[in-house]
Amino acid sequence: MAFDLEVDAKGLKCPLPILRAKKALSNLESGQVLKVVCTDKGSVRDFQAFAKQTGNELIAQADDGEVFVHYLKRR
Repeated sequence: MAFDLEVDAKGLKCPLPILRAKKALSNLESGQVLKVVCTDKGSVRDFQAFAKQTGNELIAQADDGEVFVHYLKRR
């Protein structure tokens, strides 16, 4: 999937991946896509809630059991 900016949040626990994503999204234009890579299993639910609360679109989520990837489109 195409993206405009990537945040590597591997090894970080909640809430740090969300905080890094929030900061990165503030640097993007409306419609641009942020890719966030995490190792925190809770990040799946965290990013779903974050998208609902902020109005940013959670385009996709994927994982291989160890690494979780989230794609957010800036509102």
